[in-house]
Amino acid sequence: MPMTVDSIVRWWSVERSDQPALWHAGDSVTYGELGAWVGRAAAALVERGVQAGDRVCIFATNRLEWCVAALATLRAGGVVAGINARMVPAEVNYLLGDYAPRVVVADEACLAALEQVGPLASRTGEPVAWPSILPVADVTALRTGAPAPDVRREVDPDHPAIIVTTSGSTARPKGVMYSNHSLIDHVSAFVLEDPVPVQPARMYIVGPFNTSAGGMLFLHSLIQGGIAFFESQFDPEKALRTMVEERIAIFCGAPIFLQRIADLPAFADADVSSIHISITGGAAVAPALLRRWADKGVIVRQMFGQTETGGWGITNPRRYALSDPDRCGSGGPTRDVAIVDDAGQRLPAGQEGEILLRGPGEMIGYWNDPEATARTLVDGWLHTGDIGVLDERGLLRFVDRKKDIIISGGLNISAAEVERVLLDFPGIEEAAVMAAPDERFTETPMAIVYGPQPVDVAALVAHCDAHLSSFKVPRYVVVADEPLPRLATGKISKPALRERHLSGALPPRVR
Repeated sequence: MPMTVDSIVRWWSVERSDQPALWHAGDSVTYGELGAWVGRAAAALVERGVQAGDRVCIFATNRLEWCVAALATLRAGGVVAGINARMVPAEVNYLLGDYAPRVVVADEACLAALEQVGPLASRTGEPVAWPSILPVADVTALRTGAPAPDVRREVDPDHPAIIVTTSGSTARPKGVMYSNHSLIDHVSAFVLEDPVPVQPARMYIVGPFNTSAGGMLFLHSLIQGGIAFFESQFDPEKALRTMVEERIAIFCGAPIFLQRIADLPAFADADVSSIHISITGGAAVAPALLRRWADKGVIVRQMFGQTETGGWGITNPRRYALSDPDRCGSGGPTRDVAIVDDAGQRLPAGQEGEILLRGPGEMIGYWNDPEATARTLVDGWLHTGDIGVLDERGLLRFVDRKKDIIISGGLNISAAEVERVLLDFPGIEEAAVMAAPDERFTETPMAIVYGPQPVDVAALVAHCDAHLSSFKVPRYVVVADEPLPRLATGKISKPALRERHLSGALPPRVR
């Protein structure tokens, strides 16, 4: 079975049998142990009726068993679909009805949640059979034991292998499909563009495995024969300690993770010089934060990507990381980027339009949604639905997501642009900008900011006046008394903020 994730895991389980493959909370599993554990778990899935193409949903927090269940599903020829362990029963009901899994692997807390899910139905309302439930504890028990009969399923490497569910930040979540072929191509492109000088590559993962910020990275590590370090939930102190003690080489995550590690008193004396690749995305990064990591010898680079590109798409070169921190790269040796207008025509440097990406390892489509697939994948290009601009060097600057463009008096305002200015104000650690209703201009910017110290709102507005056109300056400023709500990927949850701050009376205007 060439060109499958399972064929690669089988290879490393022999070639690097004594090397750790996974590390979780101080417990490590070698490639040899992993190969045997996956074999026993795959046989258990087959006993439960899993056939080629059947979905297996994993409803659990990050743990070794999550990885084993995913790899066992691929060995059995099935399709892996992770479910966020924090989802409420109604959300789980929708996904189980949509994916119609043969088996659900669930930890103790999620087993209790499943009892409240109720009958399942497809998008069209047709009844869906309830899946077989495999408790995580049963997967744990398979870590040791006699060798299982070898499961070898012939699969088409271009057929779906993994479904990564989007965060659902605007509507119903979508299931983004990847094949074995596209997964391997994605890792190959990453390694070609950004090789790690010390092998095996040691990667620290902070995202939940049901997202591209977690599950895709764990597969990245295994496909290249590396060591994946992770915890069940992010803890900045544990993260920093692991980075130092285990000499982590790759650390990618949303800016909030970088910020919380840098805020630790221990960060001042921590030796994190082993980190060769640090890539961030999903939100604007405060320049002061980039400088703090750079002072420790870690060059954090901005990336543009989305779930449909495997999380990672294109990355700012090191030489521009500090001088042009808002640039996201110009493609790569195997990747192209283009900016087009509404008619699909390419735009020259300096003109804003939709960002298109083309290259190996992108999604093969959306689960059960051929119409959305056809709108997104056109003539080999992935239409991201995001707005950007290329400079004269061909470097991409992300402007905003289409849904985050505020139209005030007929003028477009990028929420991301305003957020970048807010984050450059001393003491501001988190910022989100949204459209608030306005009688005169229809929409006007509202800013929600958070910092550990009191914020001088008048000084903050004056700072915006000095760096933004007057129509872009927030008319409303809310100073939050706690960190802003987050999606599973670490991105700020604007739907939650809209519900909190726009569903009732607006705060007093600041100008």
